Amino acid sequence: MIDLYFWPTPNGRKISIMLEECALEYNVIAVDIGSGDQFDPDFLRISPNNRMPAIVDKETEISVFEGGAILIYLAEKAGKFLPQDIAARTEVLQWLFWQAAGLGPMAGQLSHFTNYAQEPQPYALSRYSNEYDRLLAVMDVRLRDREYIASDYSIADIAAYPWVKYAKGLGNDLAKFNELSRWADTIKARPAVVRGTALGEDWKRGEPRSAKLQAIMFNQNSATVYKAIDGKH
Repeated sequence: MIDLYFWPTPNGRKISIMLEECALEYNVIAVDIGSGDQFDPDFLRISPNNRMPAIVDKETEISVFEGGAILIYLAEKAGKFLPQDIAARTEVLQWLFWQAAGLGPMAGQLSHFTNYAQEPQPYALSRYSNEYDRLLAVMDVRLRDREYIASDYSIADIAAYPWVKYAKGLGNDLAKFNELSRWADTIKARPAVVRGTALGEDWKRGEPRSAKLQAIMFNQNSATVYKAIDGKH
């Protein structure tokens, strides 16, 4: 049994999709990031960066935080979606890290300035919109001669898909990316992806621009870390 510490965001859904794809038994523990659950001391022992997702494998008593690390752990545990051949494995891992270092953070920043910023920020919106658009084009070109990002379906596809799924909400039209659209439709149709994506869809979320949610989720600094750990500044 695996405990999944989860909230329905693209990063969370990378892991719920992976667990469904691997047919691993799991128990969902909600981490309501709009209510501050990510600062709970018990959660911080598992995820010291006060971010979800995180997992605890009850069989091995191993806990893992950071989406890419979790995907690798689950792939190794299940023996799926991460090749053993060194060349094929390297291909998957480089695209996994590409998502973790580029696609996810750029889309996340774009989402912040699109959905959460109290005041319009034209420069920030332009900066992150253009970079997200560029990264989608990188994927589109990559997919011109292959069905999936790294030949066979892998954790690279699982990591990238949730950040592509919400392109429209981030002001981008996937229709202009022919191969990326084809890829997204293929991934979306997988039964495990349907189940993993549906997790938490009906959970109540806070108003993005509410003062309470803003105070909890943003403007964090070193004092936030020390207060969560030590109970004081």
